Amino acid sequence: MFTNEMFCFHSHSRSSRSLSVVSRTGYRLFSLASVDRVDEIFCSHDEDTKIAERLFSSSLVAVVTASEPNKLKVCHFKKGAEICNYGYPSEILSVKLNRSRLVVCLVDSIYIHNIRDMRLLHSIKNMAPNPSGLCTLSLLSHLAYPVSTECGELQIFDAANQLRRLKLKAHDSPLSALNFSYNGVLLATASEKGTVIRVFCVKNGQRVHEFRRGVKRHVSIGSLNFSTCASFVVVSSNTETVHIFRIDPKAIEQAERRQSIALDVAANACNSSSSDEDELKGGTDAAAATAGGWGMGFLAKAVTSYLPTNVVTDVFTQDRAYATIQLAEAGLRYECVMAKLEKETRLLLACEDGFLYIYSFEDSKGGECKLIRAHDLRTPLHGITEVDIVGNENDENTNSLNVNMTKSMLPAPGTYAGVLKGRPADRMSADSDWCHDLREAVEYPVKVTVPIYDEMQFPPVTPITVE
Repeated sequence: MFTNEMFCFHSHSRSSRSLSVVSRTGYRLFSLASVDRVDEIFCSHDEDTKIAERLFSSSLVAVVTASEPNKLKVCHFKKGAEICNYGYPSEILSVKLNRSRLVVCLVDSIYIHNIRDMRLLHSIKNMAPNPSGLCTLSLLSHLAYPVSTECGELQIFDAANQLRRLKLKAHDSPLSALNFSYNGVLLATASEKGTVIRVFCVKNGQRVHEFRRGVKRHVSIGSLNFSTCASFVVVSSNTETVHIFRIDPKAIEQAERRQSIALDVAANACNSSSSDEDELKGGTDAAAATAGGWGMGFLAKAVTSYLPTNVVTDVFTQDRAYATIQLAEAGLRYECVMAKLEKETRLLLACEDGFLYIYSFEDSKGGECKLIRAHDLRTPLHGITEVDIVGNENDENTNSLNVNMTKSMLPAPGTYAGVLKGRPADRMSADSDWCHDLREAVEYPVKVTVPIYDEMQFPPVTPITVE
């Protein structure tokens, strides 16, 4: 019996041990303490929820409901407060967060906000139709999204500096899944066919690995995620098998060096060609400069603007799975990640049937993974801390927040946006209550004697001053 629930691991949280569940009755947040224990830390008795993206292990959650699919609600769930909300021109299909950026993806556009004050920094308009809202955001604020409906072409965009970085053709068929590694060095992709998984170097677009998932055509990829150490990629689909692929560190090094070698060879070739031409024809310095400039300019454009997958052809072998999980039933959607629980690597599979499955994993030898525990998340669990988001039904405030990309919108009753009514303009600044709550929600709990978070997972971020 299906529960119509959708699971989402907050994969940038420490060891992927944070989980959200959205359903027709609201959303719930869970924390995985161990193999034997899953704590429900929040439950909203709200309306039909489509999206609930939590910022790592912080108190900030971005929520989109079915009744208002164009509106993004930014909530401080520990206070039970809606900090602010924003309206968009069409339905919100996905939301991505990191410590500095909040990205909202629509069918034909993407909006990039500064997460500390929700200022709109950049918008990408007139995109190729992206009906699934496919995009991914790294900890380093690299954003990847498809740019074609005819093939698996994607753009890597620097959301930190609002610059286009690389465009590459990852597959011949349109993309169905993509995700960055935790350190932002690698990007994994899959097409609508779902038979091949490719891994690219984000620095230069060179292909690192090509993995063969199976031989069936048009398999639907359910999830595609890296392990925390970026040594493995775990892939689920609508078949009965989950595949885990191993990444060779030497392949990453070779991919990073490959472009440098190609540039050196091309530069030498251009210089040699120019010299020979001058000797034979008695060409001038200007002619040599023109030839060399055209050669290097053409090469730079080809390398940095468009990097096809066939830069290196048959050198790559299609590696088979390093480990697998055999599921009891095919056809269900699973969200899969690899996490450290009690110092052991485990595979976590959250299924749309309402269960969380935990599997063993032997990183030294691979093979078939064994089911060691299943948790039923369909009903309230022990250790619950519930904080309901409840508005004030008697609040008749109708003040609106002006959003740069759309017309002004009315705040929900009882929200911080409504409380701003009647305040002078200078109060709606960095010192306003909602900005304070927003920054507070973004922050993590105060560190104790024993470090809770790995600095590699949470790199220091320079505080942003709101003007």
